[in-house]
Amino acid sequence: MKSLLIILMFLGLCSPSYSQDQKKDTVQGKMKITELPPVVIKKAGKDFAVYLPDNNPDKGVQAVEEKFIGYDLGKDYEGFEEYLVVLSTAKGTLSATYNENGKLMRVVEEYKNVKLPSEVIYSIYRAYPGWAIVNDQFLYTQSKGDVVKKQYNVKIKKNKEVVKLVVRPDGEIIKMK
Repeated sequence: MKSLLIILMFLGLCSPSYSQDQKKDTVQGKMKITELPPVVIKKAGKDFAVYLPDNNPDKGVQAVEEKFIGYDLGKDYEGFEEYLVVLSTAKGTLSATYNENGKLMRVVEEYKNVKLPSEVIYSIYRAYPGWAIVNDQFLYTQSKGDVVKKQYNVKIKKNKEVVKLVVRPDGEIIKMK
């Protein structure tokens, strides 16, 4: 009777561990990423100031973008043709330009030594096995609600040889310097 109870307890504890279903959303280490929707920061006359936040995995970048989305321009832009807002952290800056009506015209983001997306890391190590990532920079530019530039400048090193790469967020290596 005692052994029967132990066997039943063992089976009762083991069966829930097999109830988790395995999802096959990854292909060669790539994670499924959902694009973030544009954020309407404020209405400027008949137009809307639109900002497209990036889904960067680095928490510092996300914090700066959230702070920018929550930033209230108020009436500070009145009397100027253009108004510049700059948010800075230890890792980088976010610069936004507004027109005389308070509409967001351009956003330029530049960050150094950020956490790279897995697609970027996998493509670099696949194309350059044995190399180490030494330094990286993330550039993200928008103009009137459209993404103009979104890239990573990565410096890799093997022994004493150093190579600079320009990589898109999907892992495509654009050019080697």
